[in-house]
Amino acid sequence: MITASVIGGTGYMGFELLRLLCRHPAAELLEVTSRTNSGKAIAESHPSLKGFLDIRYSEELSDPSQNDVIFVAAPHGASMEIVPKLLESGVRVIDLSGDYRLGSAEVYEKWYGKKHTDPENLSEAVYGLTELNRSEISGAKLVANPGCYPTGAILSLSSAANLNAIGGVLVVDSKSGTSGAGISPTEFTHHPFCASSVLPYKVGKHRHTPEIEIVLRKVGASGMDGLSFTPHLVPIVRGIETSCYFSLADGFDFKALREEYRRFASRNLFVEYVDDVPRISSVTGSNKCHLTVSELEGGLVAAFSVIDNLCKGGSGQAIQNMNVMFGFDEKSGLDFPGLGV
Repeated sequence: MITASVIGGTGYMGFELLRLLCRHPAAELLEVTSRTNSGKAIAESHPSLKGFLDIRYSEELSDPSQNDVIFVAAPHGASMEIVPKLLESGVRVIDLSGDYRLGSAEVYEKWYGKKHTDPENLSEAVYGLTELNRSEISGAKLVANPGCYPTGAILSLSSAANLNAIGGVLVVDSKSGTSGAGISPTEFTHHPFCASSVLPYKVGKHRHTPEIEIVLRKVGASGMDGLSFTPHLVPIVRGIETSCYFSLADGFDFKALREEYRRFASRNLFVEYVDDVPRISSVTGSNKCHLTVSELEGGLVAAFSVIDNLCKGGSGQAIQNMNVMFGFDEKSGLDFPGLGV
């Protein structure tokens, strides 16, 4: 049994962490912080946890060193102010913000518009997509949990990248539910504004773009000429559907590529290859990714994936990483199907 705490347990991602941790068979949840809700019972903010979690929010952790692991669900820019002191206390950290994902202060500052104040730990952080970095995660002190869009895109494409089968410009088109925008309402996510529309946003400048490209090139996509990533907001609450299009590099056979996708899925507990078009409803509420790949005319390939943005795209992935870090069965606390509707 290990001890764990959550910094930032009020938002959707924080709630998802609490939902999963309160039923984890090998983790005891000690404290949950929230500056706005300090002293308030967690079940008041998250009524679905009533009867499952009987603790109150605290303004800050009483003693970080009492924990084996701390999840930081703070906003971008805030995590890099919090994480160094946690690491100094000897605790292992899983950060759910973008502050430690890119591995470069220069790239971070370009895309996030903030100076990175913790470059030392930035260079040491392990990128937490378990399916790619399982061995590195097992010994990591700091894990940078992936972004939700990059999780769907990279899982869609890592098999092709591993074979260096991506030629030309890679096009990634992702559609996400409104929970991905966080718990604070905005004009863009206001129900009357978005309920009857599919809305592209931050076209050509979304900060998940470098994350997707950096990881794919590390996997092996050296023949890729560039990446065009466009996210869309769709009128559902949870889930991301990702559609990827690329030219099959010279000399590659599509059947061999499809077999690599099947092998990738067979090696990973939370990845399923499907012969039909994957459906968001099949993975909603689960830590699963369903994916498939199709051959198009003219040497083009289409790869599709679906994930739950709050679970496999966030907090479920964080629990999966915790399981690997502490030698638990990787599916501990995560072994349940999607809702299906």
